[in-house]
Amino acid sequence: QVQLVESGGGLVQAGDSLKLSCVHSGGTFVLAVMGWFRQAPGKDREAVATIARSGTHTNYEDSVTGRFIITRDNAKNTVYLQMLNLKPEDTAVYYCAALYSAHFDYTSTTEAEYVYWGQGTQVTVSS
Repeated sequence: QVQLVESGGGLVQAGDSLKLSCVHSGGTFVLAVMGWFRQAPGKDREAVATIARSGTHTNYEDSVTGRFIITRDNAKNTVYLQMLNLKPEDTAVYYCAALYSAHFDYTSTTEAEYVYWGQGTQVTVSS
């Protein structure tokens, strides 16, 4: 049974940084495409950043490009989301998600493709 456990959320001020972590267990992490999604109150969940199995192919939502960095450490079965220069509009519950792919450089921002989800971690940015 694949499990994803996020950590690293919290309450910060605008301009601060946070680093989220997601530990993947119960499956083969090197076969997993990983994604970070977020859901703000009253809004739909959206893809923030995704990373291919290769670790070199990534996608970012436009509003976070240049501020957020997604990376993965296959030795630790962990995916990270480094968030810099946080803004109040980044306030949301952040979810880690995984899908398995045979393709080394495949990524997806389509929520429905992701099979496994973490429980979420709250990020609150005050102005």
